[in-house]
Amino acid sequence: VVTGQTEVGAETVIHPFAVIGGIPQDLKFKGEETRLVIGARNRIREHVTMNTGTEGGGGLTRVGDDGLFMAGCHVAHDVQIGDRVIVVNNAALAGHCIIADDVIIGGLSGVHQWVRIGQGAIIGAVTMVTNDVIPYGLVQAPRGVLDGLNLVGLKRRGVPRADITALRAAFQMLAQGEGAFQDRARRLGDETQSDYVRQIVDFVTAGSDRSFLTPG
Repeated sequence: VVTGQTEVGAETVIHPFAVIGGIPQDLKFKGEETRLVIGARNRIREHVTMNTGTEGGGGLTRVGDDGLFMAGCHVAHDVQIGDRVIVVNNAALAGHCIIADDVIIGGLSGVHQWVRIGQGAIIGAVTMVTNDVIPYGLVQAPRGVLDGLNLVGLKRRGVPRADITALRAAFQMLAQGEGAFQDRARRLGDETQSDYVRQIVDFVTAGSDRSFLTPG
């Protein structure tokens, strides 16, 4: 079922029993006209639900291009999803989440409201994510813990070896350096010449409604 104020991009395939564009599951919603915009070439499998936005959240839920949303997953109101994102079976994204490009969210995982997940991060199966995840982070365990970098994903995308080495060093500084997490990131920004490390610095210093997942 495709309903409501919903736009679906070219070559996106929606499988049976999905409900796309349903009203938000938010008690504050009073029937305002809000939207869901889905990009091109997405694959949306059976029993997926994607809701429109809310007036208080900007009125728009957005899904990028080339994503895969496996059976039973949920995209709540006002979520913003980038390109090439994979959401595995029965994972749920709560309202207002921001999911950057190339993220993978494992099956049966839950992402808390307002959480940001940075580019190229991977969330293991059956994981609760309650705080922001840095770009290229690897999150595991039932209660999400930042457990390293998504090295497999970096290599698959052809990231240069020098940048992977720089990312590893940056992770060690973030994990073990002195001072607050944001202060460590600022020091990285003063030292790095890697654009990939700069993405982490910019993500951490941008400000957020949530704290950050840190190494356990």
